[in-house]
Amino acid sequence: MASVAAPVITVNGTVIPASRIAAEAQNHPAASGRPGDAWRAAARALAIRQLLLDEALRRGIAAEPEDLGGARRETEEEARIRALLDVALDVAPPSEAEVMAEWQAHPERYRSPDLWDASHILCAAAPSDAKARAAAEDRAGQILARLEREPEAFAVLARSESDCGSREAGGALGQVSTGQMVPEFEAALSAVPEGGLSREPVASRFGFHIIKVHAHAPGQPLPFATVRPVIAEALERAAWARASRDLVAQLVSAARIEGIAMEES
Repeated sequence: MASVAAPVITVNGTVIPASRIAAEAQNHPAASGRPGDAWRAAARALAIRQLLLDEALRRGIAAEPEDLGGARRETEEEARIRALLDVALDVAPPSEAEVMAEWQAHPERYRSPDLWDASHILCAAAPSDAKARAAAEDRAGQILARLEREPEAFAVLARSESDCGSREAGGALGQVSTGQMVPEFEAALSAVPEGGLSREPVASRFGFHIIKVHAHAPGQPLPFATVRPVIAEALERAAWARASRDLVAQLVSAARIEGIAMEES
């Protein structure tokens, strides 16, 4: 069966080469898994890039490429788009009242991290090895059953059974906080009461864990003065993103784009 040729993409008469779209598609993995999604996302991104370059040319904007750190330096196109956005986007810093309102509306977002004093026993198995995963889960289940009968044996069993380096300390992880652990481990840790064990082996990318929580100190709301710079920066980034989307929408509506729909279905 003959392959279907990709449509020719043009932006105000400028052709975007198929080879360039294919190269750009590597930066747009298809989250939905539908055939062609990455190609379409890449085509849209390059169409927007061309619109921004055309607008910079229309406004007579030029810029010198800047160093981005290390060996990375802007291309001439990147520099021109940056200069265009600097001119076209008028984003004011958030007011003190806006920052305060965000802090008051979402206090749960601005807390110190939770702290746990915890231990674990790991029965290791690679995610890709189904046979090893099943064996590790079964072994973890047997260890957990014994601990339910002999909870005082945790450190002894960790030294003899755990596949983690913490075995030398009887499984002790010391003090750990939010964000230090893989998400699946942290979620399970949050569900274990102080002095208790996980009810069942906890699956993670490393294998299966039996978790013991010795103590838990929940995070506390942070004072406004501490989080104000973080909130202000986040609000300004959000405003900049909205302004850039509005600019792109205006350019798309005024452009002649053929070969690709700029709105996703």
